[in-house]
Amino acid sequence: MSVALSPKTLELLASKICHDLVSPVGAVANGVEFLEDIEDGVDPDVVGLIQHSASQASAKLKIFRMAYGMGGADSNIKPEEVHEAINDWVSGDGKVTQEWDPHAPLGPEDRPAGFCKTLISLLMLAIDCMPRGGTIKVEAQGDNVVVIATGESVKFKPLVDEAYRLELHESELEPPHIHAFLTSTLAQQYGFQLGIESQHESEIRFSFTTS
Repeated sequence: MSVALSPKTLELLASKICHDLVSPVGAVANGVEFLEDIEDGVDPDVVGLIQHSASQASAKLKIFRMAYGMGGADSNIKPEEVHEAINDWVSGDGKVTQEWDPHAPLGPEDRPAGFCKTLISLLMLAIDCMPRGGTIKVEAQGDNVVVIATGESVKFKPLVDEAYRLELHESELEPPHIHAFLTSTLAQQYGFQLGIESQHESEIRFSFTTS
């Protein structure tokens, strides 16, 4: 099944990507500018800021490529690569930790196209629901793969739940909703059924099935 996205949806996606990247990229630029102005040696704190911001920008680009790019649909991509990409992203501030084994059996042995794209998109959505941090897990439950977000005040941002359920019309979408909307839209394209197994203030369980 093919999915036609409107120009507005593509514009919102571009807005989200730029919004998420402008801070770390801007910090790198500011740090380099500061280094150019000093005369008495390099400040280790400035170097550390540049290194941190550059690694955050790189981590986000890797995740965006997998979640939104054509390459992320490759059936040869493994959960280990998803785990590594997410870990590079969340390790920056240490608020979110992963507690799942990417080498454990997960989904069908011959993973269909879009499997890891859907997995990383759900992990991104789970992290977005964790304003105060917490843990994310991935479990295999029969034909289902379940992504679990656990922490304090775990919740959807306004209208993100509706966007995830595809209950928002495209005309109602804003940048904070676009990832949830695309996660479900692209999952449908690859033949996956998404759901929410449970939801309360300390945990949300997302699921998708390949059967």
